[in-house]
Amino acid sequence: QVQLVESGGGLVQAGASLRLSCVFSGRPFSSYAMGWFRQAPGKDREFVAAISWSGRNPRYADSVKGRFTSSRDNAKSTAYLEMNSLKPEETAVYYCAATIQVDDLDSIGEYDYWGQGTQVTVSS
Repeated sequence: QVQLVESGGGLVQAGASLRLSCVFSGRPFSSYAMGWFRQAPGKDREFVAAISWSGRNPRYADSVKGRFTSSRDNAKSTAYLEMNSLKPEETAVYYCAATIQVDDLDSIGEYDYWGQGTQVTVSS
């Protein structure tokens, strides 16, 4: 049984940084690509970032490129999302997700497993 547990969310001011962590268990972590998504109140869940099983070629939503960094430590079965220069409009619940797929990592439908989410609130 795969489980994903996010942590690291919180309340920060605009311009601040946060690092989210996602601990994976239940299957070999290195077999899965990891994605990050977010959902603001009243809005659809949207893609933020993804990283392949090898850690190469992370991909990002245009809105976060240059500010967010996706990484992973396969030895610790953990994925990370470093978020810098946060904006109030990025207030949302952030979710990590795992997929055995290698393509279309920006697509919600490709992911098999999801964490419970962690709240990120950015005040102006």
